[in-house]
Amino acid sequence: MPQNTHALDSLPPRSQWARFLHAANVIECLALAESFNKQFQVEDIQRPESGLALLRNRDGARGEDYFLGEIPVARAHIRLFLNGEAMAEGGAQILDDRTPLARAIAILDAVLANRLPGHEQVTQLLNQGQQHIEQQQAQRQVLLSSTLVDFSLLGNDEDDHND
Repeated sequence: MPQNTHALDSLPPRSQWARFLHAANVIECLALAESFNKQFQVEDIQRPESGLALLRNRDGARGEDYFLGEIPVARAHIRLFLNGEAMAEGGAQILDDRTPLARAIAILDAVLANRLPGHEQVTQLLNQGQQHIEQQQAQRQVLLSSTLVDFSLLGNDEDDHND
């Protein structure tokens, strides 16, 4: 499977690709994956599936695990063929219940990771999703900073000590 790792150096880590592609325009992701579906033969290595995963956390005081709730998860693992020859593999696991979207992201992952024809379009979607997530994080940071309380001002009033 051909890979040009030098050209991939400017991209975020592959472990983040599914997250960024999931944050990009869903319709564009599905349409681009469909175009690759016509260009390559796509084989499901693992049938796309969706379900619920338990979100686990650890109690800080007792060190015991407890479950916060359930989250939807979809995953897919595919292999691309061109003229009967295996070209690339891709996979995706997303916090979503749409298996077609997970499969589409797996196809985009395979194309981008192996720099197959059309990978530039996948890079654009990846960057779009990354920018969307960065904007969300900046908005959350603004909200978080607005909730900061300066406790250093409490208890420094000399009138309280002279009573």
